[in-house]
Amino acid sequence: MIICVVGMPGSGKGEVVKVFRRFGVPHVNMGDIVREEASKRGVPRTSEGMRRVSIQLRQELGDNAVAKLCIPKLRKLLEGHEKVVVDGVRSLDEIRTFRDAFPEETIVVIGVHSSPKKRFERLSRRGRSDDPSTWDEFEARDWKELKFGVGEVMALADYLLVNEDSLDEYRMRILQLAKELGILKLPKHGIKEQHHIETEKEA
Repeated sequence: MIICVVGMPGSGKGEVVKVFRRFGVPHVNMGDIVREEASKRGVPRTSEGMRRVSIQLRQELGDNAVAKLCIPKLRKLLEGHEKVVVDGVRSLDEIRTFRDAFPEETIVVIGVHSSPKKRFERLSRRGRSDDPSTWDEFEARDWKELKFGVGEVMALADYLLVNEDSLDEYRMRILQLAKELGILKLPKHGIKEQHHIETEKEA
């Protein structure tokens, strides 16, 4: 199973990856692939630099460029794992690319939704080099993401996670979904007990 996670910047996609990884599911981050390409090309890993490299890749390899670059990494991971997460899918072209490369029934799409205000607060705290530092930059980045096709993928997602409450509540929703996807098996304790165990591990 290839689990594709889609959402706007700061929505909480990384938390899904983090929880799934605790249960042995490896991941490929599509943003990391663009950052790797930026480093290879000597382009600064700023918001503008990343945008430029994303556009260059699509001009060179097509709209599904980043998905194409993911496929070798996914094949390698699937040699030793039943499930792999792809973080940061942006377009239906990318989903089609994965469905062309792997059996269609193995592709599952999870949409993660969070309001713009919440996402801006998270990105401001995160402070990664390519994160927007002002509201205007944030809105401009959102429009660019939507032009890539994030909204279309979200509209056709198989599952939707809403991340508007506390981190604990959001993690509970992720754990419930992990159970539905067969990632989390609970023979001895339920979701709440498992969440407590995972919180203890993190502490």
